[in-house]
Amino acid sequence: MKFIMRIIVTSIIAYGLSKILSGIHVIDFWTAIALAVVLAILNAIVKPIFIILTLPITLITFGLFLFVINAGIILLADKLLDGFSVDGFWWALLFSLLLSVVTSVLYKEDNNQKGKAVE
Repeated sequence: MKFIMRIIVTSIIAYGLSKILSGIHVIDFWTAIALAVVLAILNAIVKPIFIILTLPITLITFGLFLFVINAGIILLADKLLDGFSVDGFWWALLFSLLLSVVTSVLYKEDNNQKGKAVE
């Protein structure tokens, strides 16, 4: 159930960002749901491989290269989904940063609410 809620929240945020950012295009909400699922799969399978393969450059850049990996994951999702497109690397980087920040804030709020309910 938690996975489904994360997919829905991520898809809402991705769809909203596509309406705000002119370089990100999602044709409808169903495509945003598909995007969230594809991103979850890519982050679970492909991203760890990229991190291991680029470990030296990630260490040299003090972890900043992880932003490039995140943008690469977004660009890979662009190639895999028909209704989702990104106008370039910089749009992918901005989209991945905003998606990460907003989802982190929302998930942190969700965890804070759960902690208060227990007390």
